[in-house]
Amino acid sequence: MTDSNPAVLLLQDGTVFKGTAIGALGTATGEIAFNTGMTGYQEVFTDPSYFGQLLIMTTAHIGNYGVHKDEVESDNLMIAGLITKKFSNGYSRPSGYQSLQQLFEAQGKVGIADVDTRALVRHIRSKGAMNAIISSSNLDIAALTEELTQIPDMNGLELSSHVATKTVYDALPEQGESSFRVALLDFGVKKNIIRCLTERGCHVRVFPLSATLEEINSFKPDGYMLSNGPGDPSAMPNSIALVKQIVEQNKPVFGICLGHQILGLSQGLKTEKMFNGHRGINHPIKNLKTGKGEITSQNHGFVIAKESIAAQSSIEVTHVHLNDDTIAGIAIKDKPVFSVQYHPEASAGPHDSRYLFDQFVSTLKK
Repeated sequence: MTDSNPAVLLLQDGTVFKGTAIGALGTATGEIAFNTGMTGYQEVFTDPSYFGQLLIMTTAHIGNYGVHKDEVESDNLMIAGLITKKFSNGYSRPSGYQSLQQLFEAQGKVGIADVDTRALVRHIRSKGAMNAIISSSNLDIAALTEELTQIPDMNGLELSSHVATKTVYDALPEQGESSFRVALLDFGVKKNIIRCLTERGCHVRVFPLSATLEEINSFKPDGYMLSNGPGDPSAMPNSIALVKQIVEQNKPVFGICLGHQILGLSQGLKTEKMFNGHRGINHPIKNLKTGKGEITSQNHGFVIAKESIAAQSSIEVTHVHLNDDTIAGIAIKDKPVFSVQYHPEASAGPHDSRYLFDQFVSTLKK
């Protein structure tokens, strides 16, 4: 990366931002979104839920502590591209093994720095989520405008199959023998979700999207985990049907983010695209059962439609988002089944919601 490499960001509404190229030279497309977290950029960039997103980081400095082997949520960078104010080509923490620039170059990820991200985020907050294009290899706005018309809308877009496992694999408890077997359906799982289960004595077997109920149940699980992931949940009819079958068995089920949305759809609820999604590590949630507040990590552009819950007497709302009163958690009455719209494994982020994994394990005991 040098100052001599210009880059351009073009939004779907025709707005143009100019800046400096970071990462690999090239072009990146996707839906533009912003994350309000002040730390944890490496965990964010490797979160499979961000697949297909051009991500704005609202904190001013990105890359300043480098890249670390134990701060990843998947094996690769998942964001489509990066937009930031200041991008550090070096790093300060001794535990780092390479710069973020080196990682972006190695994985062919494109980005743009020296952008007025405050102005950009204010623009998106008023105009809503939209597609965009970053390029450091083609600065012709007319050509980029034409290319932008070819980007699919996130509504109706299935993305989990791009990031979920294709094969079954196991994760064993970190200490001692396993107390419980958990079948995890992978829609784009973060590594820390698996870790939070193995820390609690669970033997986790991770299954791909194509798995059948018969294949999953051959593991003889005590309970089921529905993971996070990217894209529009309503574009996953096979997964919705599978989760409905899982729920009908009356065994414990815990869903997170996309897993939460698919659980809702399997019970007759509806989901909707948000004007702007929730992405950051500082989102306030109220637990309606305990009355307590939680500061949470979130990353989603779809949400369960509140009005669809009124028609389903079997569904109980357990958590709400205090900023906009959106649905943040549900449970099925008379079944050991619940889900949340945020990340209790919170990597990066606060640990306020880790109790949900304890709650899930307690249902396995029962």
